[in-house]
Amino acid sequence: MFSRRLPFEWIVALRFLREGRLQTAFIIAGVAIGVAVIVFMSALMAGLQSNFIRRVLSASAHIELLPPEQVSRPLRRGAQGIGGGGEVEREVEAAIVQVPLQRMTSIDQWQAMAVQIRAMPQVRVVAPIAAGSALVVRGGATRAITLSGIDPEQYFRIVDLPAKVVRGDTRLLGGDILIGTELARDLGVDVGDTLRVSAGTGAGAVSTTLSICGVFDLGNKGANQRSTYVALRTAQSLLGLPGGVSGLQVTVSDVYAAETVARAITAATGIQADSWITANAQFFTAVSAQTTANTAIRFFVGLSVAFGIASVLAVVVVQRSREIGILRAMGISRAQILRLFLLQGGLLALSGAVLGSGIGALGLVLWQRLARNADGTPLFGLVMDPALFAAALLLATLTGLVAAFAPARSAARLDPVVAIRG
Repeated sequence: MFSRRLPFEWIVALRFLREGRLQTAFIIAGVAIGVAVIVFMSALMAGLQSNFIRRVLSASAHIELLPPEQVSRPLRRGAQGIGGGGEVEREVEAAIVQVPLQRMTSIDQWQAMAVQIRAMPQVRVVAPIAAGSALVVRGGATRAITLSGIDPEQYFRIVDLPAKVVRGDTRLLGGDILIGTELARDLGVDVGDTLRVSAGTGAGAVSTTLSICGVFDLGNKGANQRSTYVALRTAQSLLGLPGGVSGLQVTVSDVYAAETVARAITAATGIQADSWITANAQFFTAVSAQTTANTAIRFFVGLSVAFGIASVLAVVVVQRSREIGILRAMGISRAQILRLFLLQGGLLALSGAVLGSGIGALGLVLWQRLARNADGTPLFGLVMDPALFAAALLLATLTGLVAAFAPARSAARLDPVVAIRG
């Protein structure tokens, strides 16, 4: 009953596929393997890249605004004297370019600039920071540290520092300091102990005593030895930046658009803006190369699937030439013959794509369960995006239709008399 309601081309296409069961099974299996490889590799590469980027950006912003550097000043030197004829002789002046000392300066009118940047498209968070070098003293031990003054409400939206705290908390009042696990071990201190922190040298040195409110672990030994966090006003006092900041940290909606947004910020404000792409050029090149390799793999897998479908349908045209001649003699048009073989290609590709998507999803589930770190946690998160499976089904079906076009055109051009005589 159901077959009677189908168009003529569908009935014949399904019958041809059913009668050539072995060929149909092999081509569907081939398409399924190709689609499974594409789905699995795409999800795996996307998860791997997402994990890499998350690790790179877990402790830093997408864009950082820096104060302008001190420019070089040409110094002129020259001498003059009186010649034998009484004329004043002047030597040619030569310029001596001397690189100035880069002193810590603040970004001018940073509050207004932060408001301007927050209003820009794709910008999510703008957080001020006052960072510089300092010394921390505990008894007879002294360590060089990087002192970062932050506004916790804004900064923790960029770096999820509370999630990295292993002891204590992140309240960061005026007399509090957050330190890394390695620094705490080197100094033999813990939450509640005090540290003497000083910044500057000579007569301009400023020092204060701070209480450890929390100990964090950034997952990097060097960072845990050097990085410390205090309230923004505390750092401003220690670093000689009253009311100022040494930088603005920005996050954007699309991490890959960070360089474009950074250029827009520089054009709008005149302040140097460095994106994570510029700061990690080699890493970004590796990510781009990985994406290119993944695209190439998918292209060649799809190409092999297309050739497989085309070769099978070309054989079907030869095998079914007599049937095609009879159908043409019965009054079936060339357009119907063309649609008949295009339907076969589309149905083969769609069936294989559905089966391949299931195999790819099963492979991803097994990968999540079996591929583990030493502590039993997954290597990295894999997201089974429905859009990936929809794209795989659509592309596979289109590939099947394109691959079937040449055999379908050949079948439509068969002369009925010649085909029946065979």
